[in-house]
Amino acid sequence: MRPRRILVVDDEPAVLRALRVALESQGYGVIVAQGGEQAVRHAAADGPDLIVLDLGLPDIDGLEVIRRVRSFASALPILVLSAWGEDRSKVEALDLGADDYVVKPFAVPELLARVRVGLRHAQRSEGAGHEGARLERGPLVVDTAAHRVWLRGREVSLTRTQFSLLECLARRPGRVMTHRAIVSEVWGDPGAADAQNLRAFISQLRRRIEDDPARPRFVHTEPGVGYRFELRDAP
Repeated sequence: MRPRRILVVDDEPAVLRALRVALESQGYGVIVAQGGEQAVRHAAADGPDLIVLDLGLPDIDGLEVIRRVRSFASALPILVLSAWGEDRSKVEALDLGADDYVVKPFAVPELLARVRVGLRHAQRSEGAGHEGARLERGPLVVDTAAHRVWLRGREVSLTRTQFSLLECLARRPGRVMTHRAIVSEVWGDPGAADAQNLRAFISQLRRRIEDDPARPRFVHTEPGVGYRFELRDAP
Protein backbone atom coordinates (compact mmCIF):
# COMPACT_ATOMS: atom_id res chain seq x y z
CA MET A 1 0.00 0.00 0.00
CA ARG A 2 1.53 3.29 -1.08
CA PRO A 3 2.01 6.05 1.48
CA ARG A 4 -0.46 8.90 1.51
CA ARG A 5 0.78 11.74 -0.69
CA ILE A 6 0.50 15.37 0.31
CA LEU A 7 0.78 18.24 -2.18
CA VAL A 8 2.31 21.24 -0.40
CA VAL A 9 1.87 24.62 -2.12
CA ASP A 10 3.80 27.66 -0.84
CA ASP A 11 6.06 30.24 -2.46
CA GLU A 12 8.47 30.35 0.48
CA PRO A 13 11.29 27.77 0.08
CA ALA A 14 11.93 27.68 3.83
CA VAL A 15 8.28 26.81 4.52
CA LEU A 16 8.32 24.11 1.84
CA ARG A 17 11.45 22.56 3.33
CA ALA A 18 10.05 22.61 6.85
CA LEU A 19 6.74 21.08 5.77
CA ARG A 20 8.46 18.42 3.69
CA VAL A 21 10.61 17.35 6.66
CA ALA A 22 7.64 17.32 9.04
CA LEU A 23 5.36 15.35 6.69
CA GLU A 24 8.00 12.86 5.56
CA SER A 25 8.85 12.18 9.21
CA GLN A 26 5.27 10.91 9.55
CA GLY A 27 5.60 8.60 6.55
CA TYR A 28 3.79 10.76 3.99
CA GLY A 29 4.99 11.19 0.45
CA VAL A 30 5.40 14.89 -0.39
CA ILE A 31 4.93 16.78 -3.67
CA VAL A 32 5.84 20.47 -3.65
CA ALA A 33 4.73 23.43 -5.76
CA GLN A 34 5.76 27.08 -5.47
CA GLY A 35 2.98 28.52 -7.62
CA GLY A 36 -0.72 28.10 -8.27
CA GLU A 37 -0.49 26.92 -11.88
CA GLN A 38 2.05 24.27 -10.90
CA ALA A 39 -0.17 23.22 -8.00
CA VAL A 40 -3.18 22.67 -10.28
CA ARG A 41 -1.05 20.57 -12.66
CA HIS A 42 0.22 18.40 -9.81
CA ALA A 43 -3.29 18.01 -8.40
CA ALA A 44 -4.55 16.81 -11.78
CA ALA A 45 -1.60 14.59 -12.74
CA ASP A 46 -0.19 13.16 -9.49
CA GLY A 47 -3.31 12.19 -7.56
CA PRO A 48 -2.42 13.58 -4.12
CA ASP A 49 -4.49 12.50 -1.13
CA LEU A 50 -4.54 16.00 0.39
CA ILE A 51 -3.38 19.53 -0.47
CA VAL A 52 -1.76 21.96 1.97
CA LEU A 53 -2.30 25.31 0.24
CA ASP A 54 -1.02 28.80 1.01
CA LEU A 55 -3.41 31.50 -0.22
CA GLY A 56 -0.72 34.04 -1.20
CA LEU A 57 0.96 32.76 -4.36
CA PRO A 58 2.92 34.64 -7.05
CA ASP A 59 0.86 33.73 -10.12
CA ILE A 60 -2.73 32.70 -9.45
CA ASP A 61 -3.77 32.93 -5.81
CA GLY A 62 -4.90 30.07 -3.59
CA LEU A 63 -8.58 30.90 -4.11
CA GLU A 64 -8.24 30.36 -7.84
CA VAL A 65 -6.37 27.11 -7.18
CA ILE A 66 -9.32 25.89 -5.11
CA ARG A 67 -11.79 26.84 -7.86
CA ARG A 68 -9.80 24.94 -10.50
CA VAL A 69 -9.10 21.87 -8.36
CA ARG A 70 -12.75 21.61 -7.35
CA SER A 71 -13.70 21.49 -11.03
CA PHE A 72 -12.11 18.03 -11.35
CA ALA A 73 -11.59 16.80 -7.76
CA SER A 74 -14.64 17.56 -5.64
CA ALA A 75 -13.65 15.39 -2.66
CA LEU A 76 -9.89 16.02 -2.47
CA PRO A 77 -9.19 17.48 1.02
CA ILE A 78 -7.70 20.99 0.93
CA LEU A 79 -6.05 22.44 4.03
CA VAL A 80 -5.51 26.19 3.71
CA LEU A 81 -2.63 28.11 5.28
CA SER A 82 -3.73 31.66 6.07
CA ALA A 83 -2.00 34.56 7.81
CA TRP A 84 -3.45 36.46 10.74
CA GLY A 85 -5.88 39.10 9.50
CA GLU A 86 -6.95 37.12 6.42
CA ASP A 87 -10.36 36.17 7.81
CA ARG A 88 -12.23 37.26 4.69
CA SER A 89 -9.97 35.22 2.39
CA LYS A 90 -10.15 32.28 4.79
CA VAL A 91 -13.94 32.30 4.76
CA GLU A 92 -14.00 32.64 0.97
CA ALA A 93 -11.61 29.70 0.67
CA LEU A 94 -13.88 27.55 2.83
CA ASP A 95 -16.95 28.62 0.86
CA LEU A 96 -15.16 27.65 -2.36
CA GLY A 97 -14.59 24.14 -1.03
CA ALA A 98 -11.52 24.11 1.23
CA ASP A 99 -11.97 21.71 4.13
CA ASP A 100 -9.95 23.29 6.91
CA TYR A 101 -7.39 25.95 7.73
CA VAL A 102 -4.30 26.57 9.85
CA VAL A 103 -3.22 30.10 10.72
CA LYS A 104 0.36 31.21 10.10
CA PRO A 105 2.59 31.11 12.04
CA PHE A 106 1.51 27.60 12.96
CA ALA A 107 2.81 24.86 15.22
CA VAL A 108 3.85 21.76 13.28
CA PRO A 109 1.92 19.37 15.61
CA GLU A 110 -1.28 21.34 14.92
CA LEU A 111 -0.75 21.14 11.17
CA LEU A 112 -0.04 17.40 11.34
CA ALA A 113 -3.20 16.90 13.39
CA ARG A 114 -5.24 18.77 10.77
CA VAL A 115 -3.67 16.68 8.00
CA ARG A 116 -4.76 13.52 9.82
CA VAL A 117 -8.29 14.92 10.23
CA GLY A 118 -8.42 15.76 6.51
CA LEU A 119 -7.31 12.29 5.49
CA ARG A 120 -9.85 10.67 7.81
CA HIS A 121 -12.54 12.94 6.34
CA ALA A 122 -11.58 11.74 2.86
CA GLN A 123 -11.82 8.10 3.94
CA ARG A 124 -15.27 8.73 5.40
CA SER A 125 -16.35 10.43 2.18
CA GLU A 126 -15.16 7.42 0.16
CA GLY A 127 -17.24 5.15 2.38
CA ALA A 128 -20.24 7.44 2.65
CA GLY A 129 -22.31 5.20 0.40
CA HIS A 130 -22.04 2.45 3.03
CA GLU A 131 -22.99 4.70 5.95
CA GLY A 132 -26.61 4.97 4.86
CA ALA A 133 -29.09 6.99 6.85
CA ARG A 134 -27.53 6.28 10.25
CA LEU A 135 -24.70 8.57 11.32
CA GLU A 136 -22.86 7.28 14.38
CA ARG A 137 -20.67 9.91 16.02
CA GLY A 138 -19.40 8.49 19.28
CA PRO A 139 -22.33 8.43 21.77
CA LEU A 140 -24.48 10.44 19.34
CA VAL A 141 -26.56 8.66 16.68
CA VAL A 142 -28.42 10.57 13.95
CA ASP A 143 -31.03 8.75 11.84
CA THR A 144 -31.38 11.02 8.81
CA ALA A 145 -34.30 9.06 7.32
CA ALA A 146 -36.45 8.96 10.44
CA HIS A 147 -35.30 12.39 11.69
CA ARG A 148 -34.46 10.94 15.11
CA VAL A 149 -31.45 11.42 17.38
CA TRP A 150 -30.14 9.38 20.29
CA LEU A 151 -27.50 10.34 22.84
CA ARG A 152 -26.10 7.41 24.85
CA GLY A 153 -29.14 5.37 23.88
CA ARG A 154 -31.70 7.96 24.97
CA GLU A 155 -33.74 9.76 22.32
CA VAL A 156 -33.27 13.52 22.04
CA SER A 157 -36.17 15.69 20.89
CA LEU A 158 -35.16 18.26 18.26
CA THR A 159 -37.10 20.74 16.16
CA ARG A 160 -36.89 20.40 12.39
CA THR A 161 -34.34 23.24 12.16
CA GLN A 162 -32.23 21.86 15.02
CA PHE A 163 -32.18 18.45 13.36
CA SER A 164 -31.21 19.94 9.99
CA LEU A 165 -28.35 21.86 11.62
CA LEU A 166 -27.08 18.74 13.37
CA GLU A 167 -27.32 16.64 10.20
CA CYS A 168 -25.50 19.32 8.16
CA LEU A 169 -22.57 19.32 10.59
CA ALA A 170 -22.51 15.62 11.53
CA ARG A 171 -22.28 14.57 7.88
CA ARG A 172 -18.92 16.37 7.68
CA PRO A 173 -17.08 15.54 10.90
CA GLY A 174 -13.83 17.46 11.26
CA ARG A 175 -14.65 19.90 8.48
CA VAL A 176 -15.12 23.63 9.04
CA MET A 177 -18.49 24.84 7.78
CA THR A 178 -18.85 28.58 7.22
CA HIS A 179 -21.94 30.51 8.29
CA ARG A 180 -22.91 30.95 4.65
CA ALA A 181 -22.52 27.26 3.82
CA ILE A 182 -24.59 26.15 6.81
CA VAL A 183 -27.40 28.64 6.18
CA SER A 184 -27.46 27.78 2.47
CA GLU A 185 -27.87 24.07 3.19
CA VAL A 186 -30.28 24.28 6.13
CA TRP A 187 -32.54 27.09 4.88
CA GLY A 188 -31.88 26.76 1.13
CA ASP A 189 -30.82 30.40 0.80
CA PRO A 190 -27.43 31.81 1.94
CA GLY A 191 -29.15 35.07 2.93
CA ALA A 192 -31.92 33.49 4.99
CA ALA A 193 -30.20 33.97 8.37
CA ASP A 194 -27.29 36.09 9.54
CA ALA A 195 -24.45 34.99 11.81
CA GLN A 196 -26.25 36.20 14.94
CA ASN A 197 -29.40 34.23 14.14
CA LEU A 198 -27.36 31.14 13.32
CA ARG A 199 -25.54 31.51 16.64
CA ALA A 200 -28.91 31.44 18.41
CA PHE A 201 -29.95 28.24 16.63
CA ILE A 202 -26.58 26.61 17.41
CA SER A 203 -27.02 27.59 21.06
CA GLN A 204 -30.43 25.91 21.10
CA LEU A 205 -28.98 22.76 19.52
CA ARG A 206 -26.16 22.64 22.07
CA ARG A 207 -28.64 22.82 24.94
CA ARG A 208 -30.25 19.65 23.57
CA ILE A 209 -27.16 17.52 22.82
CA GLU A 210 -24.31 18.84 24.99
CA ASP A 211 -23.79 17.92 28.66
CA ASP A 212 -22.31 21.40 29.16
CA PRO A 213 -23.30 23.81 26.34
CA ALA A 214 -20.60 26.26 27.49
CA ARG A 215 -17.95 23.60 26.89
CA PRO A 216 -19.30 21.64 23.91
CA ARG A 217 -18.11 18.18 23.00
CA PHE A 218 -19.73 17.96 19.55
CA VAL A 219 -20.40 21.35 17.92
CA HIS A 220 -17.45 23.74 18.13
CA THR A 221 -17.23 27.40 17.15
CA GLU A 222 -14.61 28.60 14.67
CA PRO A 223 -14.52 32.32 15.58
CA GLY A 224 -15.36 34.61 12.70
CA VAL A 225 -15.76 31.64 10.35
CA GLY A 226 -18.45 29.14 11.32
CA TYR A 227 -18.70 25.79 13.09
CA ARG A 228 -17.08 22.36 13.13
CA PHE A 229 -18.53 19.03 14.26
CA GLU A 230 -15.73 17.20 16.02
CA LEU A 231 -16.03 14.63 18.78
CA ARG A 232 -13.75 15.63 21.65
CA ASP A 233 -13.20 14.19 25.08
CA ALA A 234 -15.66 15.38 27.69
CA PRO A 235 -14.20 18.27 29.71
